[in-house]
Amino acid sequence: MKKIVLATLALASLTAFMGCNGKKSGENAASAGKVLNIYVWNEEFQDRFNTYYKSRLPADVTVNWVITPNQGSAYQQKLDEALMQQENADADDKVDLFLVEADYALKYVNTDFTLDVYKDIGLTKEDTKDQYKYTQDVMTDFNGNLKGLTWQACPGGFIYRRSIALDVLGTDDPEEVGKALSDWTKFDDVARKAKKKGYFMLSGYDDAFRVFSDNMKNPWVVDNKIVIDPQIEAWIKQTKEYTASGYNNKASLWSPESSQGMGPKGKVFGYFGPAWFIDFVMAPGSLDDQNAPRAVGNGSYGDWAFCKGPQGFSWGGTWICGAKGSDNIDIIRDILKTLTCDAKLMTEIAEKSGDFTNNVPAMQAIANSDYQNPFLGGQNHIKFFLESATSIDKSCISMYDQGMAEKIQSSMKDYFDGKISLDQAWNNFYTSVLELYPKLSK
Repeated sequence: MKKIVLATLALASLTAFMGCNGKKSGENAASAGKVLNIYVWNEEFQDRFNTYYKSRLPADVTVNWVITPNQGSAYQQKLDEALMQQENADADDKVDLFLVEADYALKYVNTDFTLDVYKDIGLTKEDTKDQYKYTQDVMTDFNGNLKGLTWQACPGGFIYRRSIALDVLGTDDPEEVGKALSDWTKFDDVARKAKKKGYFMLSGYDDAFRVFSDNMKNPWVVDNKIVIDPQIEAWIKQTKEYTASGYNNKASLWSPESSQGMGPKGKVFGYFGPAWFIDFVMAPGSLDDQNAPRAVGNGSYGDWAFCKGPQGFSWGGTWICGAKGSDNIDIIRDILKTLTCDAKLMTEIAEKSGDFTNNVPAMQAIANSDYQNPFLGGQNHIKFFLESATSIDKSCISMYDQGMAEKIQSSMKDYFDGKISLDQAWNNFYTSVLELYPKLSK
């Protein structure tokens, strides 16, 4: 983890160097490289790119996908190493595009490694006018420059098992279930009822974390001091109670145990997540036969529905950044315009994958249409997302979000399991965080 801090410092140092080299970011726009190097951490964007953009590439341009998993911040380390060599790299080895997540976006936004969407890449504000404001706020640097765009917005909600809701509440209707889960007191009450019926309200320790953390009123760090928002304390209190009472099955997010709760034999009432979580995690996790079509009758596919839940929130998102030094500016501009600004394409992606895309008119149109999501039993879940999407506030986002989120979850696990005291868990948290960010203090 110390490598992350060192890489961040190195990035800041090199930014100062690159900012004084006398070259304008857009000077190479006229030249066209033959290799497009795209740095990513999984195949999600590759799938979107191949499906919706690849056919537009010039015939003599080759795409080189540099895929490094996120685990242990390996992706950031790989990207940092490449960006540090960007100025001296051969043209066909330079980073052209790279992706970032909200948790660490500012690390790159506030450097010269990211190209300005308007000044350097050449898009116009007319091109981006229909995108959700928060998606641009996340990628705006200290000087007000927009440094990346995304095709998705990520408001979240509660994705619940219809058959379990019917057994516990007597209804699986999203409107009625939504009323039963509209605040945390009601949510806890349903958790008790679900337990009596032999179900888990949530899969594990981390399931509700993003709901609470996204509603923080204070950033993790203020004036180099660590701040613990009341929402984090509320998550710890709830998770301790849910673990002790058997309201969750003690699974960790992304674990096989968590996925098993989505399957045909799963006993989990529901999961908190945005649209991408439905499409990329729950849909495959629900299947009994991974080689058979995603359709009703294959595992629990179709036995799910969506409601807002006790608090609105957002989770994640993937932003596309153009890298300074790229010799493929024209292609970068066309990729960003096509994959993040085209209302027709945003509609198509949403209708085919269930993703909530980054175009206000397109999402409003789908919400008012007869669109049906087969995984959600034919529900039009887009309309449930609209209110959350327009109210998302990312004013508390910071460069420390990823590290803090990972450390608080890992440090509290033994406390949830009753192996250590709460005081010891906090001590473990501060120890690990101060090792990761040595300039901070309690």
